[in-house]
Amino acid sequence: MAAQAKAAVSSVAPDFMLSDGDGKNWSLADQHGKVVVLLFYPGDETPVCTRQMCSVRDRWEDYAATGAEVVGISTNTVQSHKDFAEHHRLPLRLLADVDRKVADAYGAQSLIPGKVARSVFVIDAGGVIRYRDVRPLGLFRPKDDEIINAIRAAKK
Repeated sequence: MAAQAKAAVSSVAPDFMLSDGDGKNWSLADQHGKVVVLLFYPGDETPVCTRQMCSVRDRWEDYAATGAEVVGISTNTVQSHKDFAEHHRLPLRLLADVDRKVADAYGAQSLIPGKVARSVFVIDAGGVIRYRDVRPLGLFRPKDDEIINAIRAAKK
């Protein structure tokens, strides 16, 4: 419960640093001044997650037009992210939260033990969470139009 309260809408987003599929560090603090979208997903190369990330890829022009920094986060390894991104030609950076500390800090816990909940957080340029959608079961992926609208709203 405490993690969910920390990552509530209108609260300051928990800071973190994770490695991407190229082994480079990515820090939320380094994104200050930009709208950031965190797309938590249960795992690389799983059916719903693959559809979700490929949908983001297919709508990448729309996401890019918002100017937001969009990243995917799961508990898979750096190498898994690299392979997944290459296999599906994913344009977004995938971050490795192998110990689930970031997912836990954001309250992105699944009802399935050991899994991350499919979740979306939109963080405004000042570091405040403006949109939160946590799906503990994660059978259905978030709609791209809703995410893009939340990004636009966070820029106002």
